[in-house]
Amino acid sequence: MAKSLPVVLSIAGFDPSSGAGVTADIKAISAHGCYGVGCVTALTVQSTSEVRRVEPIDPKLVRETLTCLTDDFEIAAVRVGMLGSGAVADAVADFLHDLSSSKVVLDPVIVSSSGAKLVDDAGISVVLRRLLPMAAVITPNIHEASALTGIEVVSADQMQDAASKLHELGAKAVVVTGGHLDKAIDLLSFQDRSGIQRETFKSEKLRSNSTHGTGCAFASAIACHLAHGRGLPEAVLLAKAYIVAAIANGVPVGKGIGPVNHLYRMNEQRRAATADVGEPVAH
Repeated sequence: MAKSLPVVLSIAGFDPSSGAGVTADIKAISAHGCYGVGCVTALTVQSTSEVRRVEPIDPKLVRETLTCLTDDFEIAAVRVGMLGSGAVADAVADFLHDLSSSKVVLDPVIVSSSGAKLVDDAGISVVLRRLLPMAAVITPNIHEASALTGIEVVSADQMQDAASKLHELGAKAVVVTGGHLDKAIDLLSFQDRSGIQRETFKSEKLRSNSTHGTGCAFASAIACHLAHGRGLPEAVLLAKAYIVAAIANGVPVGKGIGPVNHLYRMNEQRRAATADVGEPVAH
């Protein structure tokens, strides 16, 4: 019998272009040797070019979906993304309060890259009051960190200030992602017995039009590594490497900002298999 896979739950919105949200998370989860299940929190009308509409799901349906999944699966880790409304956020918070797994990665999706608001003010309040203290790690980008803390974040020092504020608000660990900065810097800040520890992860800034859903894939990758039993610093390091490669291997689709290539490793495996049978491999 094949070895069972860790089950990772995505709680997020539905992106019809499949660059972000639940369907994108499932791809990222599969790429990390886990089995993905999902609960949709909001429907969106969007493409690679724009977000036209956001429609939160009935919170009762969210509750029923989450209960149904946990009745059937043992959840190893959770990635929480777009929530859409305060009522949905409360339903998710109630669920996580009773969940046996503490490996919750909170990706506070507030505004799309095109500027569309993806959660109401009540939802942001629930994120701060209830969800943030429950998470093993929270993964805001610089814009989300600024929205949650009120601190302008345009430098590495300000990333540290925002992380400190999020700790004050109850966050156990924070990764402020700086892909929007001139230099791609991610800051991990976490608490241990010695106090606050910080690690900085740097990479070359990639000039690419395939960056849609970067934050979703990053948070999902961290959740998968936690599900596999890895520590947080290693999980962040490996997730960072995955995202850099997924962007570098992006395949242009759509007329706007295309998605990262969540399954780029499948192409690598195909090339290796082709080489094994003696056919030439393009370089």
